[in-house]
Amino acid sequence: MVSDIARVLYHESTILSRLDEMAHRITEDYASKEVTVVSILNGSIIFMADLLRRIPLPLQLDSWSVSSYHGTKSRGQIHFRQSQIADVRGRHVLLLDDILDSGLTLQAIKEKLVAESGAASIKSCVLLRKNVQRGVEVEADYVGFDIPNEFVVGYGLDYNERYRNLPFIGVLKEDAIRRHAV
Repeated sequence: MVSDIARVLYHESTILSRLDEMAHRITEDYASKEVTVVSILNGSIIFMADLLRRIPLPLQLDSWSVSSYHGTKSRGQIHFRQSQIADVRGRHVLLLDDILDSGLTLQAIKEKLVAESGAASIKSCVLLRKNVQRGVEVEADYVGFDIPNEFVVGYGLDYNERYRNLPFIGVLKEDAIRRHAV
């Protein structure tokens, strides 16, 4: 698997150091608030686990399965795999996602929460923000790293369900993309 990586953008030690900084800021921002974390599966599971262990606040946790990617491109259609969302009325919601790319997924999730939840507030946190022109106007409140417009894997991010378990974030080689295309 490592041989399929063109280059490493962030090693695990760098990621964990950045998570320490993000957790500190989130802890300050949410001090004495009732918080529900909504993690977007499967890509954010490693990010979620490592970040939440660094936040010394009582948190409720919900995970949603949402998809928009096919191969290396967003399909532009968001598919929610659950019919109900957690009861977050009056609570502060922190959305965790692996990557902000086109913005379509984050926007769709925020719209669903606004329409159905009665949350006191909704903020978002992403591990990666891709430097691209987004199809929608959406930004994350907390960002781990800005990255170039390249297809990345590792630390929870996948390509056709491969590479999630790499302990770093790296750019996938073009020949690996072709070899593992569905």
